[in-house]
Amino acid sequence: MKEILMARGAQTVVQTCLGVRPGEQVLIVTEGDKLSIARSIAAAVYAAKAEPVISVMLPRQRDGQEPPLTVAEAMKQSDAFVAVVGRSITHTQAVKEACKRGSRGIMLTQFTEDLMIHGGMEADFRDVAPTCRAVAAKLAGAEQVRLTTPHGTDLTFSARGRRGNAMYCIVEPGEFSPAPTVEANVSPLEGTAQGVIVANASIPYIGIGVLEEPVICTVQDGMIVKIQGGRQAELLKKDLDSKQDPNVYNIAELGVGLNPMCRFMGFMLEDEGVYGSVHIGIGTNITLGGQLKAACHYDLIMTEPTLTADGATLLHQGQVLL
Repeated sequence: MKEILMARGAQTVVQTCLGVRPGEQVLIVTEGDKLSIARSIAAAVYAAKAEPVISVMLPRQRDGQEPPLTVAEAMKQSDAFVAVVGRSITHTQAVKEACKRGSRGIMLTQFTEDLMIHGGMEADFRDVAPTCRAVAAKLAGAEQVRLTTPHGTDLTFSARGRRGNAMYCIVEPGEFSPAPTVEANVSPLEGTAQGVIVANASIPYIGIGVLEEPVICTVQDGMIVKIQGGRQAELLKKDLDSKQDPNVYNIAELGVGLNPMCRFMGFMLEDEGVYGSVHIGIGTNITLGGQLKAACHYDLIMTEPTLTADGATLLHQGQVLL
């Protein structure tokens, strides 16, 4: 029965998000336990008179690990690609190079059959696109960005020279977008972030998920230098320490969630898209306009944010003003 119910979500991915045209070659990168989702997307690709190719790889050992070279090469040769995976391959050279070659991609990380049926995938992506583009435009190149929350976050940074990324699940050649998160984001200029991050909503990685209590990160010169909190904060700290890569502490991204159908549930691309939330990405930033490749990319999500860019207020306590 779920294969039937997934058909609508698969059609959204193929027709709305990717805009697949007859004769195109669409690569679906997946893992063994995601095959039912991959097959539903392949069926929608075939129905669009395009050619689906399913590539099954071994699950990655960590988020941000590169896919096999054969898969990476196939991504570059495709007209479009979909990644239906458990561990993220979004922030990888493979995605960056595929987009540079003109392919377009949709990233379905941590996806389940139920997520194809209910939740963020039910949003009207065309309807939310103008707001997403407007927020991204305000973030782009901002000399001073400030983020505060009533939970204790107070973070400033510069986005000078950085592009704003409007990710609303509809892509053109050379672009990628996660789905169903709708977000406008920017990558802070390395070394400029200062202050405190208090994640009070979710860290949807390494088994942390929806937060039991706040995770507090102190930031100096663009890097996290201290992580405090309870059990979940300790999980994050131990995981980052185990990477033995100083770049995992880099403040890589500020993203604004703009999908009214998303809800906090412990899955990355649902939690990041919750309307009016903000997430701070740490680690790799090369696919967002930055210069650092790290061993991972995690997002720390918070609610009730107030966000300003060069004096203009974009959000006030979780209310989007654009």
